[in-house]
Amino acid sequence: MADDQDDMANEFDAMADEDVGGGDSDGADDLAAEWAAMADSGDAAAGGAARVLNQDEIDSLLGFQEGGDEDSSKSGIEAIIDSGMVSYERLPMLEIVYDRLVRMMSTSLRNFTSDNVEVSLDNITSIRFGDYLNSIPLPAMLTVFKAEEWDNYGLITIDSSLIYSIVDVLLGGRRGTAAMRIEGRPYTTIERNLVERMINVVLADLSAAFDPLSSVTMRFDRLETNPRFATIARPANAAILARLRIDMEDRGGRLELMLPYATLEPVRELLLQMFMGEKFGRDSIWENHLATELWFTEVPIEAVLDEVTMSLGEVLDWEVGMFLPFHATPDSPVEIRCGNMAMFTGTMGRKGGNIAVRIDKRAKVD
Repeated sequence: MADDQDDMANEFDAMADEDVGGGDSDGADDLAAEWAAMADSGDAAAGGAARVLNQDEIDSLLGFQEGGDEDSSKSGIEAIIDSGMVSYERLPMLEIVYDRLVRMMSTSLRNFTSDNVEVSLDNITSIRFGDYLNSIPLPAMLTVFKAEEWDNYGLITIDSSLIYSIVDVLLGGRRGTAAMRIEGRPYTTIERNLVERMINVVLADLSAAFDPLSSVTMRFDRLETNPRFATIARPANAAILARLRIDMEDRGGRLELMLPYATLEPVRELLLQMFMGEKFGRDSIWENHLATELWFTEVPIEAVLDEVTMSLGEVLDWEVGMFLPFHATPDSPVEIRCGNMAMFTGTMGRKGGNIAVRIDKRAKVD
């Protein structure tokens, strides 16, 4: 390997000497000198010595770039640490719960608005809570609700299109006309009350959707218009966001349901199931047959007159002809065992020509 590097260095020296016509001879000399230095250190490299990275190479490996803006330089470990993406943990049963919620909301909102309402689930994603609050388009209404049994909170966001559509429908707006949107003003008390009534309908459906999995009561807590006042988790906490679309003929809007992972933690094991119960159904015929056959099963029974506890050293000292002392008398209780389980206690006696034990009571189980 050293010979090859010597030949390459000599070739670069020849190229530098023959450089004519205005070429950069200094650069060729520097390059030849670098190759010559590599040839001199070839033996050490061939010996297996590890090359130490300099600071520039370390920064390049970690993704730190000089001269660029802060955002474009986050491509290494810093980008991993500061990443706003959250891997979505698949919760199969939660998706089934949301499917039930969509079907139930379609029926309940039709009864609530006396209009043709279609509810559809757009997607389910995972997001950090702080990033979600910053991405909410204003104006909007944010509802904070509490899951009573889980002792934690969730968030429902209703965009302005759905707010004005609900208000228009509940106040008798004519069909075939789009709801009027007056942006740039705070929501009135009437609008807030009407939206709160719709939220209570949605929360009742959400509680009913979770009932087959775990009984929980979703209670309305408060209604906010400023995302800063709807903070229910730390900004870095992960949450599951479900986006629903509600259409009422030519009117409608979006409703977003956000549940932090901390809220779902009490039922996480249930949500990880592939199907409800995740166990096979019961076979009553086989159960009855097994229970019948158990009554005819023969098991060995032992009658223990007395027991002596001795150390291993004493047992090793046993010799032929030694006697073991027992303290049982004819009136001592006899313990009847099945395996290692004490079943009954009784009194020893005789019946006919056989030694028998009369059962007196059940044995006490520790």
